[in-house]
Amino acid sequence: MAAASFTAAKFLAPVAARSGGDRAPPLPAIGAASARPRRGAQQTRLRTALAVSSDVLAGNKAAQAAAGEPVVTREEALEVYEDMVLGRVFEDMCAQMYYRGKMFGFVHLYNGQEAVSTGFIKLLNQADCVVSTYRDHVHALSKGVPARSVMAELFGKATGCCRGQGGSMHMFSAPHNLLGGFAFIGEGIPVATGAAFAAKYRHEVLKQSSPDGLDVTLAFFGDGTCNNGQFFECLNMAQLWKLPIVFVVENNLWAIGMSHLRATSDPEIYKKGPAFGMPGVHVDGMDVLKVREVAKEAIQRARRGEGPTLVECETYRFRGHSLADPDELRKPDEKSHYAARDPITALKKYIIEYNLATESELKSIEKKIDDIVEEAVEFADASPHPPRSQLLENVFADPKGFGIGPDGKYRCEDPKFTQGTAQV
Repeated sequence: MAAASFTAAKFLAPVAARSGGDRAPPLPAIGAASARPRRGAQQTRLRTALAVSSDVLAGNKAAQAAAGEPVVTREEALEVYEDMVLGRVFEDMCAQMYYRGKMFGFVHLYNGQEAVSTGFIKLLNQADCVVSTYRDHVHALSKGVPARSVMAELFGKATGCCRGQGGSMHMFSAPHNLLGGFAFIGEGIPVATGAAFAAKYRHEVLKQSSPDGLDVTLAFFGDGTCNNGQFFECLNMAQLWKLPIVFVVENNLWAIGMSHLRATSDPEIYKKGPAFGMPGVHVDGMDVLKVREVAKEAIQRARRGEGPTLVECETYRFRGHSLADPDELRKPDEKSHYAARDPITALKKYIIEYNLATESELKSIEKKIDDIVEEAVEFADASPHPPRSQLLENVFADPKGFGIGPDGKYRCEDPKFTQGTAQV
């Protein structure tokens, strides 16, 4: 089925944006000095940039539904279901392991938001990049990082995807082009923008073309990030250079304990895209099939060189901000409302209604995932801790004189290392 085109939809609240034309400015050559263009040489015109709610893209889906046709194939439906179940079961197991003392620090779970990760990431190629947040376990799983590597990282073991040095908030895997989870909000957006710049530079300057088009980067972040400076700066840069990136807002309505509606002057985040000349799209983030439709078009636009898209996925986390959060600020009726819209339950119902799979086939998938997660825990528990020699790796470029004293010993193990700090 052809992906729904943003340009063919009935758009909401068009915004006129100033643009220098249809073509993006050329990428700067390495080391080249920037030249200020003459004022008269800039020919600007008004171009309509558009914001759209994804429900107006439902024409094709509504027609298919009326004809009794599913909007996904059996293979697609089972792949999506398996990935979403993996994310849910893995996170539930993380909660168990955290409370048993197997994990330390803050652990932020993704329960309830699986439709966003699966809906976007399962449409990517291996060469495409993902940049995540501190809520990054499921993004890693969707990108193909083995469950045992993610679990071992959470356990702080040497067999983890970051050799135990990253932990819950800093998942990274170069082979899978997972460019990290980032603990500070907004911190990953510039990294993602840089990755998209590199993809375009390889394509246009180095002529390292892919038959599918440009490699695409997905930048995931939450609603709390969208009032931060990095967000606006990177939207501007991405549109200026038509970078192959999709900015994915996982709007779960709460930034820790702050309601999104209280924290921003205009809660409709997707409308901020057109201010920079890019499409802004709102989608029901509790419906993986709607997310996939929007994701397809946004990713294809980026791959064709048509530039970035801002997608706001309105979703909800079923647990507190982290496992240390008692979750007392959100009202029970709000939580029950979204719990009734569980994206996995909804997909399961859809699959059975359209005869894409039987109940027993779905149960087989669930059993398979249970076994994978159980094995991941056993693997992580049996894995060794990082060796002492790894302590200062990736901390100092040259640890001698900083982390290592003249005697070759770690300075932090000197009994006098913290002497006097109480008076500072």
